[in-house]
Amino acid sequence: MADDWRVAVTVSHAARAGRLAQAVRKRLAADDRYHRLGYRVVMSVDGPRLFLYADSEDAAREADRVVREVLALRQLNAAPAVDRWHPVAQDWQDAGVPMPQSDDAVAAERRRLMEAEAKQSRATGRAAWQLRVQLPSLRAAVDLAGRLRAGGHPVVRRWKYLILGADNEEEACALAEMIRQGAPANTSIQVSPAAHIDVRPFVVGEAAAVFFYL
Repeated sequence: MADDWRVAVTVSHAARAGRLAQAVRKRLAADDRYHRLGYRVVMSVDGPRLFLYADSEDAAREADRVVREVLALRQLNAAPAVDRWHPVAQDWQDAGVPMPQSDDAVAAERRRLMEAEAKQSRATGRAAWQLRVQLPSLRAAVDLAGRLRAGGHPVVRRWKYLILGADNEEEACALAEMIRQGAPANTSIQVSPAAHIDVRPFVVGEAAAVFFYL
């Protein structure tokens, strides 16, 4: 399976990032670098930030060279960074940071992720993970919601559906198992990241991004 790499660069404002993306796209198409990269690089503009995602370090380094050339031509003072996705930590890290190889290194990176999720959740009051529970009947949903609240778990009920927040993935999975043991048959429980879910109440939001395919 291909690795995930990216080039990230921040400029002064969103309009400039959009123009930079168009200039990078044109420069790639103007020479044989386009043919070498093919569809292996995807650009994304999010506000003043430009991202180029690649499936290998070679493709990311090539994209980084193109971005630096365009920045120099436009006399823009910005420093691109090449990052690699760490699936255990669930985060982009500098390309120089090695991937965890041993079981202990994997466990340590996992612990750092759990601690970071919990810290962020507690600081903002927004759940890092969410559980969506579908009960087989309204009566079952009301009963389970009452038991969860009595146990100190904030819960939102909508008809036969319950939504709960958790500080990190481990807490979410543990809560899901607890609910599963006490719920009636045919109860469906979904656990997923919910960085934009507010636990008082739950509010969903999304960040917009514009994508350019090379």
